Amino acid sequence: MAKEKILVIGASGQIGVELTQALREIYGNSNVVASDLREENELLRGTGPYVSLDVMNKEMLHVQVIRQNITQIYLLAAILSATGEKNPGLAWHLNMQGLLNVLDIAREEKLQKVYWPSSIAVFGPTSPKLNCPQQTIIEPITVYGISKYAGEFWCNYFHRRFAVDVRSIRYPGLISYKSSPGGGTTDYAVEIFYEALESKKYKCFLKADTYLPMMYMPDAIRATIELMEAPADKLTIRTSYNVSAISFSPSEISNEIKKHIPDFEVQYSPDYRQTIAESWPQSIDDSIARTDWGWKPEFDLEKMTRDMLRNLDGIS
Repeated sequence: MAKEKILVIGASGQIGVELTQALREIYGNSNVVASDLREENELLRGTGPYVSLDVMNKEMLHVQVIRQNITQIYLLAAILSATGEKNPGLAWHLNMQGLLNVLDIAREEKLQKVYWPSSIAVFGPTSPKLNCPQQTIIEPITVYGISKYAGEFWCNYFHRRFAVDVRSIRYPGLISYKSSPGGGTTDYAVEIFYEALESKKYKCFLKADTYLPMMYMPDAIRATIELMEAPADKLTIRTSYNVSAISFSPSEISNEIKKHIPDFEVQYSPDYRQTIAESWPQSIDDSIARTDWGWKPEFDLEKMTRDMLRNLDGIS
């Protein structure tokens, strides 16, 4: 079997840092090329090759793919939900054109695999709130959600029309202690840990009882790699797979943190992100991912909270 050479685009972002680290452990440091417009994340520095790359510059991207003998691309560069609402035109342009550039190069160079993340942001107010199924009514109300849903169909199109093996997961909110969140509506679930440790106070931009699907980053990274390593003939979804782990509200996570930091206080001050959050499902049905490639989460709310606090501050 030919040696894999992987390019991670957006490697300095919230998912990119940990995914790059995990891929380097599996495939070897020199076989995973990290790239981003931003500076190299300090967690990646010195661990493997890094190139400054703009996914919007198709020629430059194409040159790197050929020069580095790339066989797989993980495209993580995107403008997320809350940030995207501030500049919808830019969000649409980056999220869409970046994907099309990668798919086009994958087709031309006959790359083995492409990974591109979708999101629960594809769902909208008309989607079922509980156990939202894989196939359902999808009417997103954010430019991020619109771009992700359109992107899912582009992935499906390139797979059917040009046999590009592109795979995708609809990520829920992601929680990590290694890198900062990137401007999403679920970012409170990361910020709350930092504020609990620093000031023992947190001002939450969502209402106390706003349930959203979430996932701890180790589960998200494992899900991504398990999907990418699954045999192609087992995959029945070529838009993007629903995956699920935990669903909780701000009050539930704050109560869990209080078990470790008893004097922690949360104040609720909902802003424009509340409307976005209310348009998304409270829980996700991921039975197809479980059947097709054996997906199963490891972290629940209690286990995740304990692990976050231990890693951020050594609290056991």
